[in-house]
Amino acid sequence: MTRPRDRTLSASAFNLTPEVIRAERTAPDLALTLVERGIAPAIEIELGQMWRGFPAPAASETQEFRDRLAAAGGRVSIVGVSIDEFDRGRRRTDAERRAFLDPQLRAAAAVGAAGVRLPLGQAGALLGDLVPLLEDLDLVLYEEAQGHETPATRPDDYDRIAALDTPHVRLLLDISMLMPALPVTFVERLERGGIPADLVRRLRDEWRDPATQGAVVDLLHDGRVPGPVHTLYMNLLVRFGRAQVADLASVLPLLGAVHLKFWDLDDADGRVSEPIRAVGEALGRQGFTGTLCSEWGGHEWLDDDPWEMTSRHLALAGALLASGG
Repeated sequence: MTRPRDRTLSASAFNLTPEVIRAERTAPDLALTLVERGIAPAIEIELGQMWRGFPAPAASETQEFRDRLAAAGGRVSIVGVSIDEFDRGRRRTDAERRAFLDPQLRAAAAVGAAGVRLPLGQAGALLGDLVPLLEDLDLVLYEEAQGHETPATRPDDYDRIAALDTPHVRLLLDISMLMPALPVTFVERLERGGIPADLVRRLRDEWRDPATQGAVVDLLHDGRVPGPVHTLYMNLLVRFGRAQVADLASVLPLLGAVHLKFWDLDDADGRVSEPIRAVGEALGRQGFTGTLCSEWGGHEWLDDDPWEMTSRHLALAGALLASGG
């Protein structure tokens, strides 16, 4: 099986977050480098990172970026958007949440994106009401599921997408849901940070054992997670999953896009390539024709060059997908 021509391998500008924070170049300039360096012809961008006018960037800024991207031979695939649930400590009403989101959808359309991305369930009751605007703007809204957000843990959110039954609202699967083992460098960082040796051993060797998750929660509840790695430790509860593709079979028909999430490139035992291969085989059976995006989350604890990491990961993913996985 070869990768269908109407699938797109793309790269996320989120991978360049450390460079954005460094602020030696603007976020739009950095996002453009992914195309200018020949890493990917299509990119995902995060609207909140790109322009100070968020959630309603100036039309001149979005048009300039679209023009520069096209001149470099690239385009935007998906724009990451968000709903700020609070305004100075007060929870926003649904009308206010909608007012916060609408200009982001229009900005995504202006920049030439095919779709926008929200976390699974964040739109909530707004989701159905957004469909007419999505149709007018010719956008797809992707609800992103990652980590532990399987159909078994979030059934209502998946059911809402299915019930709408529209091509303008689809599921985005992040393969962080399908981790056979934790990133080598992540476990090493926790070990250096003082996580107890027995738990480190379980994290290294028994990630998919449900009892390991119980041990993770127990250490947190006992207040024994060292401060320097406390934020990093929370990835075990939020961003890292242990499901298998079979657990997602019921929702694969809803799929419109995939995040090929990776953390490091230590693949000696297939912990990076196995989820790509498994998802690729499932997508082949579904006749999937959407976007697959390389998204690097390891910059939270690694200082590697983000362009090199993204390029190497795309080469690995492209080879696996083209070979049938």
